[in-house]
Amino acid sequence: QVGIGSTTISAGPLSISAGQRIPKAVAIAEAGVGRARAEWSIFEAEAKGPNASATAQANILGASAMARAEVGSASASAGPFKLTAGLGVDTGVRVGLGGAEVKLLGTGIKADETGAGVSVLGSGVSLFGRD
Repeated sequence: QVGIGSTTISAGPLSISAGQRIPKAVAIAEAGVGRARAEWSIFEAEAKGPNASATAQANILGASAMARAEVGSASASAGPFKLTAGLGVDTGVRVGLGGAEVKLLGTGIKADETGAGVSVLGSGVSLFGRD
């Protein structure tokens, strides 16, 4: 039972009230070289060097498993629009009450509370794109 504006989330015998933490299991491993970021007003820019990560997460609201690797990338955003250029092979799936994301070898789609977007081989465009 989940409702807009409700203060309780229930799943089987487990009940979570407002202000309580939702139990979850998380595993993360990541490594990378080089990252630069700049922000000014509604504008942001970021450049990243080679990096890789793997994450797995599960809770009563959803689950995800994603492996990410990229040679490098550069991104820029202005207000709700974000453009990323790079070469990456992200692969995995994330599904839950907050939205969904599916990628295979850097190509896929996402729609969740952080925005909606499409990517091809690590380069992409998103609306309201916050990571």
